[in-house]
Amino acid sequence: MGIGPLRDKVAIITGGSSGIGAATARAMAAEGMHLVLAARRADRLKTVAAALEGLGSRVVTVEMDVAAVGASASLLDAAERAFGRFDVVFANAGYGLERAHHETTDEALRHMFEVNFFASTDLVTQASRRLIAQGRPGHMLMCSSCLAKFTIPYFGAYAATKAAQSMMCRAMRFELEPHGIEVSSVHPVTTTTEFFEQAAVRSGRASQGRKVPDHAPKFFVQPPERVARAIVACLKRPRSEVWTSLSIRLAAGFITAFPGVFDFACRREAARSREALKG
Repeated sequence: MGIGPLRDKVAIITGGSSGIGAATARAMAAEGMHLVLAARRADRLKTVAAALEGLGSRVVTVEMDVAAVGASASLLDAAERAFGRFDVVFANAGYGLERAHHETTDEALRHMFEVNFFASTDLVTQASRRLIAQGRPGHMLMCSSCLAKFTIPYFGAYAATKAAQSMMCRAMRFELEPHGIEVSSVHPVTTTTEFFEQAAVRSGRASQGRKVPDHAPKFFVQPPERVARAIVACLKRPRSEVWTSLSIRLAAGFITAFPGVFDFACRREAARSREALKG
């Protein structure tokens, strides 16, 4: 089904000031789409917007905390004021934390769910309700993770938020199908963004400026542009899940079928993480 040709369609992207969000905005602009970008860092948003406008796109930026009360409605209102409509929503904003669960406060856990899961779900839900009321098709996406399918030690909270996103997207895909609204979850593998730097800072240790962790296999590390291209391809030919690594996707299925085999890798990763967190 889908939303048809992408030129002149309007997309809303949260977390649009850097990483996967900014790369996806550039990929969409190259297709002739117009953008509404939301993030906390206004200066970064302006830089991204200027580059997109250079590609011929109209861009609206919204400085906001996606977890704030009323944030979703405000963002959708901004899109409708500027363009009269929206066609795509990519709920991309989120963050990680590398910490043992028994050392994670209830407040930290709840805040991560508020940002990663509840804010994303609220945005696509409110957007879907408006599209249904207007009788228009659309495409909703959430940036989940490969860790939605399996977890690793010290990232349990993050993986839980991503699994929740994935399950919600799958259910909503078929609930909204009669209304012509597509829903997809996006499952990146290790991506060269600020994610790991920010996760290190939030975990109380120096980031050392690394874009990816030292232990990440180089052949599983991808630039955000690869994820962006896959998202645009999904808009053209909708599917329930967007993956950029077939090997990791197959591995996720293998781990589900044979969890004991993965235990060895988890023990080794737990030991590595314990040593790293001591530094």
